Amino acid sequence: MTGIKDIAKVAGVSISTVSYALNGSTKVTEKTRQRIMKIAEELNYIPNAAARTLKTRKTHIIGAFLGDYSGSFYGELLKGINHELSETGYELIVCNGPESHRLMTERIVDGGIILGHRFTQEQILGFADRGHPLTILDRNIDHPNISCVLLDNEMGMRQAMQTILATKPGCIHLVDGPEDNHDAFERRAVVLEQADLAGITVRKWEGGFTKRSGIRAASEILEELQDGDAIICLNDDMALGVYDVLQNTSFRIGLDVSLTGFDKLEVTNYTQPKIASVSYSKLDWGKSAARALLQLIDKRERTNAKIDSKFIVAGSVLQKK
Repeated sequence: MTGIKDIAKVAGVSISTVSYALNGSTKVTEKTRQRIMKIAEELNYIPNAAARTLKTRKTHIIGAFLGDYSGSFYGELLKGINHELSETGYELIVCNGPESHRLMTERIVDGGIILGHRFTQEQILGFADRGHPLTILDRNIDHPNISCVLLDNEMGMRQAMQTILATKPGCIHLVDGPEDNHDAFERRAVVLEQADLAGITVRKWEGGFTKRSGIRAASEILEELQDGDAIICLNDDMALGVYDVLQNTSFRIGLDVSLTGFDKLEVTNYTQPKIASVSYSKLDWGKSAARALLQLIDKRERTNAKIDSKFIVAGSVLQKK
C-alpha cells in the first residue's frame, strides 16, 4: 500500500511537505500541493483514516441515535439529515440499541443527533460536559454543547383542537403517548387545556406511540364510545390502530365519530376516509438538526429552532354542528 514516504520519494520532497500538502496546509504553495496531489492520485494513495483522526481529532462521521428505524417518519427525517451532511463531507451512521453509546464514548462520531429515550437526561448531560456536540430533537436541554431542534407541537395541536371543539363532541377520548416523552407531554397539555376551557370531558387512554397500542386503546374505548365523540391520538401510528379497530364496528369514522392523529404519515392519505392529522416537514426537521450540529462541531454559535406544524383537516372529522 502506498504511503506518504513513497509520495515524497517520487516528488523529491520531504515527508513533512507531503503531509502539509495532503492536509491542505498553507505551509506549501498551491503549485506544490497540486503536484503532490497528482502524484498521490497516480500512486493510488489512500489516506489512513485512523491516523488522520488521531491528528485532527475528527472522524467526519455523525451519529443519529434513534429509538426506531421503521416507517416513513424516520425515512424522511434521515433523508433530511443526510442531505445536509452530504454538502459538507460528513458521513452518517444510524444507531440503535444499548451498545450504540460506545460510538460516542469512543469518539467514533464527531457528534450526535438524538431522538428517543435510549439516552437518559443524565447521559446526555454527561456527554455534553465531556465536550461532545449534540443536537436533541425530543426534549429541551440548556447546555453550551447542546442544540435543541424541536417540533412546535402546540401550534398544530391548537389548530386540531379548534376544529374538533367546533363539532361539539360529547367526549374526547385521548389516546396518550409515553408519559416521559416531550412531544406527548406538549400535545397532551394542549388537548387538556383547550377541552377544559370548552367544558368538554376528556377520557385518557394509555398509548405508546405504536399501532399496537392504538389497537389496544381502541378496544377499551369501544366500551364507552358514543355517537358524536372524538378520538384524538397523539401520533398517527396509534390513529391507524384505532382506525383498524373501528372498521369492524358500527361506528363510522367522520360520520359518527371523529378521529385525528399527529405526524401526517403518508399512509393516512390512503385510508377511507383520510385521517386528519398535524403535519410538519420531517425533511426540514432533519436538515435543521444537521445544520445545528455542524455549527456546534465547528465551534460556531449554538442554534435552537422549532419546526412549524399545521393541522390538515380531512374526512375523519365530523362536520360542525
